[in-house]
Amino acid sequence: MPAAIRSLALVVNAQKSGAPELARDLLGIAQQSGAATRITDSFPAPAGFLRDCDACCVIGGDGTLLGIAAEAAREQVPVIGVNRGSLGFLTTLTADEARGGLADLLAGNFQVSSRSLLQCKIGATPSQPEARTLEALNDIVVKDERNSHLVRLEVLAGDEYITDYFSDGLIFSTPTGSTAYNLSAGGPLVHPGAEVIAMTPICPHTLSNRAIIFRHDARLMVRSRDENARLLVSADGQQNPVPCGGARMEITLSPHRLPLIQRPGFSSFSVIREKLKWSGSHWDCA
Repeated sequence: MPAAIRSLALVVNAQKSGAPELARDLLGIAQQSGAATRITDSFPAPAGFLRDCDACCVIGGDGTLLGIAAEAAREQVPVIGVNRGSLGFLTTLTADEARGGLADLLAGNFQVSSRSLLQCKIGATPSQPEARTLEALNDIVVKDERNSHLVRLEVLAGDEYITDYFSDGLIFSTPTGSTAYNLSAGGPLVHPGAEVIAMTPICPHTLSNRAIIFRHDARLMVRSRDENARLLVSADGQQNPVPCGGARMEITLSPHRLPLIQRPGFSSFSVIREKLKWSGSHWDCA
C-alpha cells in the first residue's frame, strides 16, 4: 500500500462550473485529514508550486491536468484528476467521487499509473540560435502556422528514412494521448501502459499514408522539405506554439514519467468504454 499523503497541492481551473466550490470542499477534507495544503487557480501554476508536495489534486478538465503534467513528472509528484470539464480521460474522478473518496486516497488507498511523456528537441537556426526542448503528456504536433496549409515533412527513425509526408501536419502521440488529437485524426487507440510512440499524419494528401507505431527507444527526426513552410510545434496544445522554421526536430520518449493516482481497481478500458460510448456486454469465457 502506498504511503499516506501528508502534503497536497490543489490546482483549480476557476473557469469550470463548480470547480471553486469543489476546491473549497476538498481543501477542507484534506485539512481535516491532517494534510498540509496549498492552492492556486493561476494558469499555468507558479513555477515550483509542486515542490516538496506528496501529491497534487487537479480540479478542472484534462487541459488543466496537461498544464501541470510536465512539472509533476519532473518533480515526481503524483496527480489526482477531478473532472469538472467534458470528457475527462485524465481527470477521471467525478465531484461526488472526489468528495467521498479523497480522505481514503490521502490515507494511501490508491494505485499509481505511470505514464510516459514525449520530448521534442528543436534545433537551432540562424534566427533562433538556441535549441529548445518541449515535453508533452499527450502529443507533439507539427504543422504550418497557416491553417489547412499542406506541408512536406521528411521523417527518419534513427538513421532509417521512412518517407516524406505531404499533409496538414504530423501528430506524435503517447499512449495516454492516443484518445486525444490522434484519435480525431484517425490514429490508433493505445493502452496507456504501452511503451510506444504513435505517429499520425493529419489529412494526408497520399491516402496510403497511415499511422505508425514505434517502439519505446525510437529516435524520430523530422524536418521540412519546403523552404517556404512556416512550421509551428506545439506540446499538448498548452504552450504557445514554437516556430521552428527550417530547424530539425528530434522526438523521443522523455526520461520523465508522470505518476497518476487512481482508485484501486481502476480500469483504462472502463474509462474508454464510458467516454467513447462503446456498447456491448461482458460474457464469461471460462
